[in-house]
Amino acid sequence: MRCAILGLVGGAAWLHRQASLPDGEALLACVLGALFSVLAGALLRRRGGARMPGAILVLLRAALAGLAGALLGFAWSAHVAQGALAQDLAKADEGRDIDIVGTIDSLPSRQEGSTRFNFAVESPAAVPPRIVLSWYAGRTGALSPPPQLLPGERWRLKVRLQRPHGNANPHGFDYELWLLEQGIRATGYVRPEGPNERLSAFAPSAHNAVERARFAIREHIADALQERRYAGVIAALAMGDQRGISQQDWQVFSRTGIAHLVSISGLHITMIAGLVAWLAGWLWRKSFFMPAWQLPLRLPAPRVAVLAGLLAAWMYVALAGFGVPAQRTLYMLAVVAAAMWLDRLAAISHVLALAAGVVVLLDPWAVMWPGFWLSFGAVAVILYATVGRMGHVRVPKGASRAAPEPHPARAWRARQLANLRLAAVTQFAVTAGLVPLTILLFSQVSIVSPLANAIAIPVISLLVTPLALLGSVLPAVLAGPVLRCAHWILELLLDMLQWLSAQPLAVWSAPAPDWPTFAFALAGTVWMLAPRGWPMRWLGLACWLPLLAASPVSPPPGTARVIAFDVGQGMALLVETATHRLLYDSGPTYTPEANGGNRVVLPYLRARGITALDVMVVSHSDSDHSGGALAVLRDTRTAKLMSSLPPGHPITEAAVRHQQCIAGQAWEWDGVQFEMLHPTLASHDDPALKPNARGCTLRITAAGRSILLPADIEAAQEAQLLAAVPEKLPAEILLVPHHGSGTSSTPGFLNAVQPRHAIFQLGYRNRYRHPRADVLERYRAMGAGIWRTDEAGAVSLEIGPGVTLEAYRQQHPRYWYGR
Repeated sequence: MRCAILGLVGGAAWLHRQASLPDGEALLACVLGALFSVLAGALLRRRGGARMPGAILVLLRAALAGLAGALLGFAWSAHVAQGALAQDLAKADEGRDIDIVGTIDSLPSRQEGSTRFNFAVESPAAVPPRIVLSWYAGRTGALSPPPQLLPGERWRLKVRLQRPHGNANPHGFDYELWLLEQGIRATGYVRPEGPNERLSAFAPSAHNAVERARFAIREHIADALQERRYAGVIAALAMGDQRGISQQDWQVFSRTGIAHLVSISGLHITMIAGLVAWLAGWLWRKSFFMPAWQLPLRLPAPRVAVLAGLLAAWMYVALAGFGVPAQRTLYMLAVVAAAMWLDRLAAISHVLALAAGVVVLLDPWAVMWPGFWLSFGAVAVILYATVGRMGHVRVPKGASRAAPEPHPARAWRARQLANLRLAAVTQFAVTAGLVPLTILLFSQVSIVSPLANAIAIPVISLLVTPLALLGSVLPAVLAGPVLRCAHWILELLLDMLQWLSAQPLAVWSAPAPDWPTFAFALAGTVWMLAPRGWPMRWLGLACWLPLLAASPVSPPPGTARVIAFDVGQGMALLVETATHRLLYDSGPTYTPEANGGNRVVLPYLRARGITALDVMVVSHSDSDHSGGALAVLRDTRTAKLMSSLPPGHPITEAAVRHQQCIAGQAWEWDGVQFEMLHPTLASHDDPALKPNARGCTLRITAAGRSILLPADIEAAQEAQLLAAVPEKLPAEILLVPHHGSGTSSTPGFLNAVQPRHAIFQLGYRNRYRHPRADVLERYRAMGAGIWRTDEAGAVSLEIGPGVTLEAYRQQHPRYWYGR
């Protein structure tokens, strides 16, 4: 069974790496192949025992079971994916106004000036059944702000929709896949001039009731804590809503390795289930203090206890929104409950495998997220490192094994020491056992995690979480003191964690490894955590060296490697030479907490193992170019900032060293020449100029081939460059000025540049309608290759003896792209 389930997980993961979904004939072939494998395994079991060695028989049967599981996992995941994609919004319906009726399907997320929520569509049938909408505040006094929205309300709305689309970058978050997993097949916004009206206060359904309860708990906590700093963390522990946690706090949790605690985790669910089970069993044994009932004679108390614990776990998981770690715990508890009710003993490894299989059957996309692998990996490591190894009592040499019973006080101390030893071994095993997986998924591992978890686990699990749960159900007059006490304890804990996270060696960073390096490190981890007596377990650490000591792969001298990120409507490019790195712009601001820096640039730098930049260029102050700069400066050592920003700007204040961009500046790195062509010194003192007019224009040349980065300069600045430095404009690759607007890319400028490739950094269906049709045609008429980030994703290129370009969506095609 375990091999079949492992195959099921592997088959689902393989399906999600396909560029297109298999057709019906391929799915039928998979099912028939799985049936054949099952029959072959059964035949081997009945007739193969006498004809081949037992070890070979076991391996063959395991391989056939794994193959059957993989084929079924592949076919099942494809079937579920086909059903989900069949609900796509029609291409013709993008961008047009549609009147819809439905219900608020999730907790509304309120931000400054907008509300975001899921909407279950009841009509018309042409609209997907589940969409996500934003309701923006009006930009003038005549338009009202978004109304207060509650889960379960039925509304009639006028909306404008588009098909699912997200940024596509190496090592970035796949928003399109996340939408597919959530069953959301369109996104959009509410039109303020539409007939937007509430039709009913509540549409009865189990889902709506749960979401309304979650909303009530969130508001109850918010009212009691009055916007205290960690109110969002308290809400996350009580009902699973993590949207109130700031990006700065998430960084602390990540650097200290306690992010798994700041949610409704498996540890918390097990604790609540165990407490409820103990209470239910105790009351049942007492017949609820009614001896005449004789309840234990009607139904054994252990069965009642496990059923009550499972019900409590299900309710808690429902409040958490059924995240993967919560699902894993719930399904494991369900398997244990079923085994107890059916009087069947279940091995822990079987329980873990069954839970994984149920998760994948219900959510085939779960295997694509780190939470799945970390959740099941942590439990597997604990089982491997502790089960069957902690119960043995070592008897000193020469001592009698028939020693008298120890004094009760000594026995109590021995039990506490044993528990402490078990906790220490478990914490060490989890920390060490997940190092390869953590480096693979996040390109960093917390060095202070064992200490942080040793303190945070008991504080959060035994104090903060119970107080948060208690405060969420108490009346307001009692909830306030309880929740404030939980917040005070949490504040003390997080003050300590902030100090730990600020230490220079709090985190070890390394590039994301290739699969051979990961497999080698994983084998070393298994060796290191092997039972006592296994030879030379310390050699397992040596297997980590290629993983932890890796350095970023750089281009050879005389070559420049550039990636134009897909940041939506904005600009951000990373330029690398053999020993230096330059970031040109940092992407836009998306929300007060999210921007191109922390959503796109930093994950890429982290995955590449890049911890420092030599130069960051912020071409001008518009937020689509500078929105992520502060996030990058906070997280990455940056030796120098070059910009056209005015003195006193927050970005220049945050920089270690700032230098204005001025035409004529030039330097060379590893045989690659950099030269600033614009703006002039006089333009910095001209208050009449718009920020676009002072855009830092950078030319990069390697082996006689160039890329020109002109920011958002417009026709007047293009004319200035033509007049001042026409000989420096020719370039094989041009980052299209101002995203292809009608104010740039004049014919004279393009004739001087003569680009062979034109890169448009754009947002999908952006409100500026970039690029202009006539501008796009101008590039095509020149024979330039068109590379649009809204269609191709991030564009990677290398300039040196030759010029090569690659588009992320072409190099990593997936069946949910380009629908």
